[in-house]
Amino acid sequence: MEYVKFEDCEVPVEPLQAPTPERDGYLGLNPHSEVLHAGWKSPHPDARPIPCEILVEHDVAFKMRDGIQLYADILRPPSKDRVPALICWSPFGKKFNGLTSLGYMTPWNLGIPAGTLSGLEKFEAPDPADWVPRGYAIINVDSRGAGDSDGVMAIMGRQEAEDGYDTIEAVAKLPWCTGAVGLAGNSHLAIVQWFIAALRPPSLKAIAPWEGCGDLYREQFLRGGIYSGDLFDELIVKHMLKGRKGMESFRLMNEKHPLANAWWNDKRPDMKKINVPTYITGTWTNTMHGMGAIRGWLEVDTPHKWLRWHPWQEWYDLWGNQQAKDELMSFFDHYLKGVNNGWEKTPRVRMAVLRFGNKEPQSYENVVEQDFPLPRTEYRQLYLGNEGRLTTEPPAEQGSCISYNSESDNSVGFTYTFETTTRLIGLPKAVLYMSCPDHDDMDIYVMIEKLDVSSKPMKNLNIPWKGIPIKSFDEFKAGQETEVVVYKGPLGMMRASHRAIDEARSMHPNWPFHPHEKEDKIPPGDVIRLEIGIWAMGIEYEAGESLRVTISGRNLGVSNFGTLKHLKNKGHHNVHFGKDYPSHVILPFV
Repeated sequence: MEYVKFEDCEVPVEPLQAPTPERDGYLGLNPHSEVLHAGWKSPHPDARPIPCEILVEHDVAFKMRDGIQLYADILRPPSKDRVPALICWSPFGKKFNGLTSLGYMTPWNLGIPAGTLSGLEKFEAPDPADWVPRGYAIINVDSRGAGDSDGVMAIMGRQEAEDGYDTIEAVAKLPWCTGAVGLAGNSHLAIVQWFIAALRPPSLKAIAPWEGCGDLYREQFLRGGIYSGDLFDELIVKHMLKGRKGMESFRLMNEKHPLANAWWNDKRPDMKKINVPTYITGTWTNTMHGMGAIRGWLEVDTPHKWLRWHPWQEWYDLWGNQQAKDELMSFFDHYLKGVNNGWEKTPRVRMAVLRFGNKEPQSYENVVEQDFPLPRTEYRQLYLGNEGRLTTEPPAEQGSCISYNSESDNSVGFTYTFETTTRLIGLPKAVLYMSCPDHDDMDIYVMIEKLDVSSKPMKNLNIPWKGIPIKSFDEFKAGQETEVVVYKGPLGMMRASHRAIDEARSMHPNWPFHPHEKEDKIPPGDVIRLEIGIWAMGIEYEAGESLRVTISGRNLGVSNFGTLKHLKNKGHHNVHFGKDYPSHVILPFV
């Protein structure tokens, strides 16, 4: 086993497949330039012709401070006019494009029509066919260890941040560049923006982190202390990442160091150091990125920041939502080109409200708000009670309990029915009193489901119904109902031995910060109090519809890559409630 050193920690290196010519766009290391003429079309059958000439500089080398070289493709206007640059930073292959990825990973291409993308767009990045005609250069970087770039792949943290800083400053000095550089893209391409911008590269003028997780330990890989990296391990590492010297392994680090240490904590950016104009997006239905977007909004240190919460899957919003494209162009025109286009009049905060099912409208978009969390929020406590009810009054009766088999899909549920149309927008939390007579730890999942007027669970479609060939959830075929397009409700999770909280580092009382630095096992049978932050939500409930809090030992949401091998449950879990043990949920009524 190969290791790299990070402070006092040895980090295991996991091998990667080497890039293969003619696969996922990879063409071998071949530095050269070419001009693609207007009308050029990618061989992909769904590609659209490009509207203008684009100069493509392949495999441009950038030297980092430690001497290694990263390679990038630069797509820009062929004229001698100087232009600003947008850097799109990730390890997925600079020629692995959106058209290919949609076919790999989504049903119906998310409803994005053929002819929308050119095939020049990097996965999760803006399309150069949109931006080059507008007078921008798009720089698609293979990060450290990706493709032919040197070094061991390091996902996020100090190393990627320094590499990003060095690349920004090198790009700004190129003769065709105005010296103004921005960062754009979603998911990985958004997360890395927090890290790079926190170092304050002088030439970085604006960022647009669209759907960016803010803490890889607490929001992605070990949320609540439970390893949740199966999607990354089984899909991304095995099928998407290509490199020659391996990568720092999250999977093996979890086996070796499951508690937070210096390496894991390096994967949490200091957003308070970011001081450039920032356009943030998020969505309730993404199980990885939402809380990072919220912390970004709360902590980024600039008055020039915007938060747009939308109802769609992230790739649909990036590539299929014309409003999103227009706004991103307006934002960067203003801050990279100095165009006086009225961008600063854009509402600072806009929310989306999900309705679930197949309603018209499907959701409410662009709901202008003063701030987030919404200042008018009324946080109400709903108490777990007898007969599976949630009650608004604190319990007066003595304690009671109900149990479930933690080693199965068994669960317990508590329901509240709405008498009038009501919106819950913001940060919920569960406060539970629990015990386990059979073990010294518990992995606990809390989901908020929406029920229709007949008390049947409802689902939300994360893309527009109008763009796909089916009209109801009953028409889904096997394999189509994935977490990319279907959402059942917000989820909280917690390994009870990781329950310690550092209130000084909590961004909100309903999203506790857990240090995860030590285990505090529970004597079997002892009742303990748990505060479990639940992913943010924005859902409308009509009169007669209900909310159900479901407590279980497994993730009962849509999780196609999740496995049970990381769970530590044994036997039955007891949920205690009543006067002695006032278990409750805190919900954001607006």
